[in-house]
Amino acid sequence: MGGFVWLLQWPIRALVLLLITYLPLGVEMSSFPVALLAAVVIGLLGSLLILPLKALFALPWLLTSFGGLLQPVSLLFNWIITVILFALAAWLIEGFRLKNGIFSAILGALAYSIISTIVLRLLGLDVDFTRAAQALVSAGVA
Repeated sequence: MGGFVWLLQWPIRALVLLLITYLPLGVEMSSFPVALLAAVVIGLLGSLLILPLKALFALPWLLTSFGGLLQPVSLLFNWIITVILFALAAWLIEGFRLKNGIFSAILGALAYSIISTIVLRLLGLDVDFTRAAQALVSAGVA
């Protein structure tokens, strides 16, 4: 069922990316096919880079969150990972642009995560808040 749910989520996440381009966040998407590609790339990057990013942030996360005791700090690291994935996807895909650099990446990733989660849950496709958060929780890090 996991692959089927992913196939259902893919165009929905692409539509959310297009919606974000209408918000004053500095995120630009040239077309729906580019949004489809961006949704795939963000998902793939999340799957491929989650372990290296967790390793990169493990020591700072451990020290600043007291081993996960401070949940807001753990959430901050999850958001940092999400912003990195969002910005990297924009850098890789022609037609996906962050007009205001890191500020657009931060705001765009935040809006993408929140809106995607709300829409997918309303449609009954229950998903975790971010792929990074899901991987960290399942690995026992967050």
